[in-house]
Amino acid sequence: MPVEVTWWGHATCTVEDSGVRVLTDPLFVRRLAHLRRRRGELPPPMAAVAEVVLVSHLHSDHMHPPSLARLAPGTRLVVPRGAQRAVPALRRLDRLRITEVVPGDEVAVEGVVVRAVPALHDGRRMPWGPHRSPALGYVIQGSVRTYFAGDTGLFDGMAAAVGPVDVALLPVGGWGPFLGHGHLDPDRAAHVLAVLAPRAAVPVHYGTYWPIGMDAIRPHEFHSPGDEFTRKAARLAPGVTVHRLAHGESVRPEVDR
Repeated sequence: MPVEVTWWGHATCTVEDSGVRVLTDPLFVRRLAHLRRRRGELPPPMAAVAEVVLVSHLHSDHMHPPSLARLAPGTRLVVPRGAQRAVPALRRLDRLRITEVVPGDEVAVEGVVVRAVPALHDGRRMPWGPHRSPALGYVIQGSVRTYFAGDTGLFDGMAAAVGPVDVALLPVGGWGPFLGHGHLDPDRAAHVLAVLAPRAAVPVHYGTYWPIGMDAIRPHEFHSPGDEFTRKAARLAPGVTVHRLAHGESVRPEVDR
């Protein structure tokens, strides 16, 4: 069975491989603090159905306990080490099977193996949390190898740390007019493609949430990252097929192993 990727918006994706549904960084709300969802309908209830859920880091737009509370009892939840200590609300989700990991750890779930890999990003619970939990990416190994980068910058040794992958889900923007350290913009994300050399890529983490009252400030940072990434990837990584999805859209990338 080919891998199928669905982008629900922001960093929330479903990767279905070998009959296993893997959900990434679920965020199922229209408003989060000062952010509101400006594009795309909220994910339907079926988006919360998964055998395993991956959380890349503890920022509230990635580690969101009210969204995690929608998961079915017994769902495997993979989080960075120290997450339960740093996020008290997570400890109350005791009906989930929570596994804390660091880079190099592997978690087997039915027909897939999830491997945690490093990310260059501030992984603590913001804004005052201590630096105790790593930011992570994950490689989902089933019929193909799918890399979910979470939030990350391009770092030395990235290709070796991530390993060979067939499909890359890469952040290409953010939720505000300016990107800080430890993020990928369209240009840096295209350079990551050149380094990792997957067969296919899906841009994520853009064009979904934006600060309330800032619609007119640098709006291109909301609207354009997907198209910019596609153009830059064609130049820097011409061997990679980029699938720019709409919210709720799915794709089955053609990957030759």
